[in-house]
Amino acid sequence: MNKQPNKFLLNMALTKNVILDHDEINHKIKRIAYQIYENNVNETEVVLAGIDRNGYILAEKLKAALIEISPITPVLCKVSIDKKNPRKDIKTSISAEDYKNKSVVLIDDVLNSGTTLIYGVKHFLEVPLKQFKTAVLVNRNHKKYPVKADFKGISLSTSLNEHVDVILDGKVYKAYLK
Repeated sequence: MNKQPNKFLLNMALTKNVILDHDEINHKIKRIAYQIYENNVNETEVVLAGIDRNGYILAEKLKAALIEISPITPVLCKVSIDKKNPRKDIKTSISAEDYKNKSVVLIDDVLNSGTTLIYGVKHFLEVPLKQFKTAVLVNRNHKKYPVKADFKGISLSTSLNEHVDVILDGKVYKAYLK
């Protein structure tokens, strides 16, 4: 009798919690970039405001995709929010004057409860904007605030005990359900 592990079952065990693989994430980024372009077709510039860490990395990738597909100039903005205490001061890498009366897209990797996005939205609404949208790679559908993702890679119904982990740095991107 063969005592070696079944390679198929072993591979399934290693990949069963993968929500999105590298190619799927790249496809979602390109699709979201097209949606941003379609919603800003008459704009010359759009501010991509990525929430620090993965949201900002996603904003960088969306910037590269927008440059490939459109004449719009994407401007990156890093948004620093204390996710454990989002009422603390929110900081942006560009001044309010730099996004005043412009089209802004607030970007994060995962929309879970909506807490981070709602406080991010509140911050940007302190100045007049031409248009404001939100984008996420994974929408988990557990909102406790009335915030939605205008552009999303995937919507996923999960239990409250599960966690979505997105890896966007490095050479291989993945989204896992834990």
